[in-house]
Amino acid sequence: MKTGITSYGFYIPQYRIRIKDITKVWGKNAEEIEKGLGVVEKAVATAAEDSLTMAYESSSVALKGHTQPINALFFGTESPVYAVNPSSTILGELLGIGNNYLAYDTQFACKAATGALISALALVESKQIKSALVVASDKATGKPHDALEYTAASGSVSIIVGEKNPILSVDAWESYSSDTPDFWRREGIKYPSHGGRFTGKPSYFRHIAGSVKALLSKSQHRPEDFTYAVFHMPNGKFPVQIASQLGFSSEQIQKSLIVSELGNSYTASALMGLVATLEYVKPGEKILFASYGSGAGSDAFIFTALPAIEKKRLNFSAKLKEKQYIDYPTYLKCMRII
Repeated sequence: MKTGITSYGFYIPQYRIRIKDITKVWGKNAEEIEKGLGVVEKAVATAAEDSLTMAYESSSVALKGHTQPINALFFGTESPVYAVNPSSTILGELLGIGNNYLAYDTQFACKAATGALISALALVESKQIKSALVVASDKATGKPHDALEYTAASGSVSIIVGEKNPILSVDAWESYSSDTPDFWRREGIKYPSHGGRFTGKPSYFRHIAGSVKALLSKSQHRPEDFTYAVFHMPNGKFPVQIASQLGFSSEQIQKSLIVSELGNSYTASALMGLVATLEYVKPGEKILFASYGSGAGSDAFIFTALPAIEKKRLNFSAKLKEKQYIDYPTYLKCMRII
């Protein structure tokens, strides 16, 4: 039996704030900011929501119809509800999956969950466990009047790894890592810091190019072998640029580019692009997927859609349209800034 992704779920908060409503507060040119970032609005979790509640929502969808026990639960986030106390065990209790499971939280900026996915694949492939739940969930925030305020967003994606009727096979993966401090937040500091333009060429572009080129070489694939390509979306411009740099067309990445409407949900960002693509992928089609995490690293995967996708496909575009706009003061309350 082939190990792969057997089910998935996602959660998008209904609240949205338009970038122009943020720029209005700070006297900035909305058209200039929107064009520069490729983002026009972003998803905002309510004051009653956090990374854990959103993880519960996406995991509940992923577990619908799942009959095998969950033997491992990995929770990737940059915005845990506790500084010391795992989110994974709380989520396991809420989901009612019993007690005989391996649990831990993972931290590697926006690629924490894709690193956990590799761990889950290894455990299932080695027959140590039958299935694992991997969760990416973030309620991301940026300091008011900082560039991150325009893109940091909320969302959650959950995927189940196993051997029973997978919807996606994981054909190959590759990672690229280095000590590149482009984004950081020390203990006790409320908002993250970033290296501005340094987050681009030596960080995002270098690491995704490193993982994808190594993966294509190892698997003997070319960009034209893939129907779709998905890249981490810190903004709307970076994924377009890295796709072009690596030889992928605009058509291959079009379905995954949901950052313009949702913003960057950090750990969930790249996976949100993947689940958006799964609405359209057909059995036999291949997807090139690459995450990115500051600090820095990238995990790249080759997925092939299997026949079971037809019965487990979720309507992402419909959920994307379920939204309610809020103003800036409400946004500040939602993010518990005031």
